Amino acid sequence: MSLILNNIEMEVVDSRKLQHFHVLAVDDSVIDRKLLERLLRGSSCKVTCVDSGDKALKYLGLNQDIDNTKSLTSIESSCLLPQPLQEEGMKVNLIMTDYCMPGMSGYDLLKRVKGSSWKDVPVVVMSSENVPSRISMCMEEGAEEFLLKPLQLSDLKKLQPFFMKSHDNCCEQESTNNSSIASDNDNFINNNKDNISNNNINSVSKRKATSPDPSERSKPKMKGLEVA
Repeated sequence: MSLILNNIEMEVVDSRKLQHFHVLAVDDSVIDRKLLERLLRGSSCKVTCVDSGDKALKYLGLNQDIDNTKSLTSIESSCLLPQPLQEEGMKVNLIMTDYCMPGMSGYDLLKRVKGSSWKDVPVVVMSSENVPSRISMCMEEGAEEFLLKPLQLSDLKKLQPFFMKSHDNCCEQESTNNSSIASDNDNFINNNKDNISNNNINSVSKRKATSPDPSERSKPKMKGLEVA
């Protein structure tokens, strides 16, 4: 009974975690992209799909050394290219890339990501070929997992540690932001109190400076009469 309750609690927590989990999926195969997107969206993840390593780097803002004058393969592909990450104001929690792609391979993309400011983002490499040397090479370069295609729902269980880590980081950031807001509010209130106190002191000082001398107010002033 305890095991069942723990499983139910874990499912609820995982569902909440995945709602804030953003996956960048990179695959030149339309079928594999759609399958991966369906699996991840079914788990409440947000998914952004691109069909090449170059487009993934552009989405991450890492394409400075890529020839910007390089034309896209078609007008349709340029229309389908997602907006850069900076414009969306989002972050990527996980990158999943196919190993064998025309142009930049998944291994090359992995090296570029791990050598950039995105080095802490987990990268999962996928391939339809089970080649031990290829798997070892990717793992040594920093890949978190190497999954065989076609992916199945059971493969998502291997990604659970990344979901947990991302959720914990989100909670930490939210707590930090709340503490910062509370501190700013306290400073604002204290500053206002100081300003009000200073204004009151200045007002009293001005009244004292403009008030006549009490001895002058007590002397009677009578025209034409001499006070004995």
